[in-house]
This record gives sequence, structure tokens and C-alpha cells, in this order.
Amino acid sequence: MEKNELLIIYGEDLTSMTIKLAEEANLAQLIGDRAKKIGIKPNLVMARPASDGATTHPEICLGLVKYLKDNGFNDLTILEGSWTGDSTTRAFSQCGYVQFCNDEKVKLIDTQKDRYRKHNCAGVEIEICDSAMNIDFMINVPVLKGHCQTLLTCALKNNKGLIPDREKRRFHTIGLHKPIAHLNTVIRNDFIVVDGICGGPDFENGGNPVYGGRLIAARDPVLVDAWAANQLGRDVSEIPYIGLAEKLKIGIADPKKAVIRELSAPMQSALRTQSGQNGTSHAAQGGKARKFARYIQEADACSACYASLVYALSRLSAAELERIKSPLCIGQGFKGKKGAKGIGQCTGGFSSFCAGCPPSGAEVLAFVRKLN
Repeated sequence: MEKNELLIIYGEDLTSMTIKLAEEANLAQLIGDRAKKIGIKPNLVMARPASDGATTHPEICLGLVKYLKDNGFNDLTILEGSWTGDSTTRAFSQCGYVQFCNDEKVKLIDTQKDRYRKHNCAGVEIEICDSAMNIDFMINVPVLKGHCQTLLTCALKNNKGLIPDREKRRFHTIGLHKPIAHLNTVIRNDFIVVDGICGGPDFENGGNPVYGGRLIAARDPVLVDAWAANQLGRDVSEIPYIGLAEKLKIGIADPKKAVIRELSAPMQSALRTQSGQNGTSHAAQGGKARKFARYIQEADACSACYASLVYALSRLSAAELERIKSPLCIGQGFKGKKGAKGIGQCTGGFSSFCAGCPPSGAEVLAFVRKLN
């Protein structure tokens, strides 16, 4: 897998999807020495199930563990520290990590209880947990979701879970963007699997999941964050830590430079609900999607396309929403049909449509605003 590639896979069997991503990326070759200490860093910001849109699905980490063990890697650790005020130990248990780690004999480290030392992160002194610094190859498994302060949390910000609570508090005191960027000059981002299943578009603690039904593999944390920002209908310039990270030579901040490789077709339909492993609802749309239902006419829409439309509508003001007088059509049911306003390539016969399969949230947002 090249550094500028993003591999995308759609579906509901998250463990199998993760294994396929790892195989396609040739992850074993990227790691090399079977004796390396491998870390897996999910986002367990709080003790809340992944179906709520806040935390990493445990099935993804399980897929990574199974792939790694099948390829001769056995020194595996899952490490994370929840946000200040919540318990990582409780999150490990309630989010489904304790059971599979016991079964697979994988170490769990709560970084809230870890020792830490100061490190020079490109001129900024930052306290980092010792367990993170002892890892030879780090696999970052963030959730693609919004954030109340930084607007986005994905790969770069996910590493904030590898610093002690007192440093997390200091980050908020001095402003999040600069320390997040500088932290990633020292913390490893060797391989990334983004949980794009049902992250919330606005807040890091979930509550309004929007079903996207996809996983994304990457090697460049800056590039995948830039791409993720666009999916949420954001411009990269709105999230300063992405540009700062590029200036620090961590990666590329231009999403147009990403080479996208889809390993499967987008999943249909966007609106069904199905229970997965551990009772996880992989296809439940939250209140955010239901709120915008009156602006949408859906016919067999794929999950990723529908998510982009919801992300875009969530960015519109109340006045802009009121100017949408007729629903926006979306879905494969509109192939070959005529209409006024459509979202996605399936509505290519419409007089006005937003191209893409799927289009990003930013592309849909620009299209809808132009209509208004």
C-alpha cells in the first residue's frame, strides 16, 4: 500500500472487512519483523457502545488481532485512555474489549494509569505515556466523527488518548490545535483503520450516529484526516491542526492528492437496521438523520451517499434549510429517471445533480448552497 492511498471497504461484517483491508494493504509486509511490539489504539473516549457513534467498534480491533496472529505477530497490545472524567477500565468492559482480549490473549493497557515522561515534539514539550513510546508499530483505529471544539476527530486527534489526563487538560488550556499537531511528530501512525461505520457528525461523545457503513485504511494520518473533513462537509482550513501537521511534515493536507481504492461497492440500503456482533446496531440512523428526513426523497440509497447528504444538511443554517422547497432525491431507484434536484451519480438524468459515487459531504454542501 502506497503512502498516498486510501483503501475503502463497505459492508456489515466488520471483522472480515478489517482483515480484507489488512490483506490488501499487505500489512504484514509493512510491519516486517514478527518480534515487533504492535500497538492498537482505538477511540474509547467514554464507556458508550459503538452504535451510539462515539467509540471504535471492537470487531475492527478483533479483525486486526486475527490478521496479525495469523501472520505470526503475537506481541499485541490495545492501549487507550478515555477522556478526563470517564474511566478507561469501564470503557474497555462496556465497549466489548475485555472479552475478546481475554479470548485472544491480547494485553490491555489503560493509559490513565500509565507512567509518562516529557518528550520534545518538534519544539513543544508534551508528556506522553510510556506504553505508547514502547510500541514498535502503532495501528491507529479512530472513529470518523465531529468534535465540539476542533470540528473533526479522526487519526491525528485520536492520539490524544496516549497522554496523561493532566496533559489532556493542559491541551484544552493552551488550545487544542497546536499540541495535537506537535504530538503527532513523536507518536507513531504506522497504519490507520478509520471506523466510518456510524460516527456522529457533531460531537465526540456520540448520540447522533449517521450510518456510513465503511472502513478506511491509510498510512498518512494528515491525508486521511483531510479526506475525513471533506466527508463531514468541512473544508480542511476549518481544522487548523491538519494544516499545522502538514507544515511539520507529518503528511499531506490536500484531500485531492489521495488515491482512492474501493475494495467493494457502497452498501445498500442506507436506512435498514441490523444487529451485529455484541448486539451492535451497524445500520441504525440516529436523530440527526431523522431530523432531515423531510428534505430527502430516498430510493435504495447507499449508506455512504446518504451519510454525505446528512452531513451536508447538518451544516446548513435554519434559513438555508427552509429554502429547500422540494426534497432532494437520492438513491439507485432514480437511475434513468428525470427530476429536478438529485444527489449522487444515480440521479445523473436529473436537470441538476451532485455528481460522485459517493460525493463527499463538502461536495453535497456546495451543491445545495448553489441551489439556494
